Amino acid sequence: MSRIAKLISELCPDGVEFKALGDIAELVRGNGLPKSVFTESGIGCIHYGQIYTYYGIWATKTISFVAPKTATPLAKVDTGDIVITNTSENIEDVCKAVAWLGESQIVTGGHATVIKHQQDPKYLSYYFRTPEFFYQKKKYATGTKVIDVSARNLAKIRVPVPALEIQREIVKVLDAFTELEAELEAELEAELEARRRQYKYYRDALLAFDERADSASKQARLTTVGELYESSSGLSKSADQFGFGHPFLSFRTVFNNLSVPADLSDLVNTTDADQARYSIKKGDVFITRTSEDLEGLGMSCAALRDYPKATFNGFTKRLRPKEEGVVDPQFVAYFFRSSHFRRQITQMAVLSTRVSLNDDILLRIRILVPPLEEQERIVAILNKFDALANSISEGLPREIELRSKQYEYYRDKLLNFVEREDVA
Repeated sequence: MSRIAKLISELCPDGVEFKALGDIAELVRGNGLPKSVFTESGIGCIHYGQIYTYYGIWATKTISFVAPKTATPLAKVDTGDIVITNTSENIEDVCKAVAWLGESQIVTGGHATVIKHQQDPKYLSYYFRTPEFFYQKKKYATGTKVIDVSARNLAKIRVPVPALEIQREIVKVLDAFTELEAELEAELEAELEARRRQYKYYRDALLAFDERADSASKQARLTTVGELYESSSGLSKSADQFGFGHPFLSFRTVFNNLSVPADLSDLVNTTDADQARYSIKKGDVFITRTSEDLEGLGMSCAALRDYPKATFNGFTKRLRPKEEGVVDPQFVAYFFRSSHFRRQITQMAVLSTRVSLNDDILLRIRILVPPLEEQERIVAILNKFDALANSISEGLPREIELRSKQYEYYRDKLLNFVEREDVA
């Protein structure tokens, strides 16, 4: 019998008492704290948005500060308190929490609630990640575009409250799991990054025909994108026309994929005329024409088949070949992601509040095109490298996902208690 099971048997032989969060804690709703008031130093603060993007189960230091005068009217967070978010754009992130274990008092602001309690702070923070908590918060969530769980409804959520000795033993085990998972994930991420760098090196080397001395490279023809392709801009629709209708190739899909996925999950309401004008056909190459930064500009993916009734987004250019059998679409998609292309757009892109590629720039981009047989050979090699380095369904990313699921399984198992019937 494990130590936790033994403690439960000794201290909670008839099950664990469940209590409403409002019965075991004081919930203090925050207010204010726009990012514009942050300072280089001063009183530590946790902005609700940082709980989604930066903080984990617990924290001892803050990444942001405010002046003492600014901190005065804000909600105070003492050592052991928990800061939990009340709003989010999705149900998964709402009510994400962080336990404050730092030595000094800090503050938080709007869209967050401070939970002041006498339980083990890490225990509660871990519990707030479980499926049972998710199920309960979902019942109290309101809104569509912005999801909200009010402090009043948060107080109604029932929490298992075993003896503190049991809570601390559970935390000890979960901390060990968390540390091991973090170490393993860091190792796997480092290995994955090394593979990606290796892949990029070989991709750029294979596409550097001007630096290669083999016969295929000597046959490579220097041309421009405009000599190979016709360029067209994509579909623009109002927001209320999305989410239903016909398949739609989004900016995000182009950015994240080297080839257009077999199934397009995004939908848009389109007419027959739209579908004819903004069609997706085998051999087309799509390239992002605008972005907030250079990294997002000029990312590309290739259509390897026809997509009936599908259309593509207005932040993307469609390149349709002028002549069949001259270029392999995947070869061109790989070229657009290579350092040879990136160097050209860095010099030529239009820089303002957003960076952009217009037709005048895009169609003047120079590209060395080897014989079709050599293009296909390069694509076959790079496809294998891409699968090893970047595939979500296999290799290291899959291993990272499996380890994370294993951790979540044990966490949820440790925090799943039999409820005492006499207090139910």
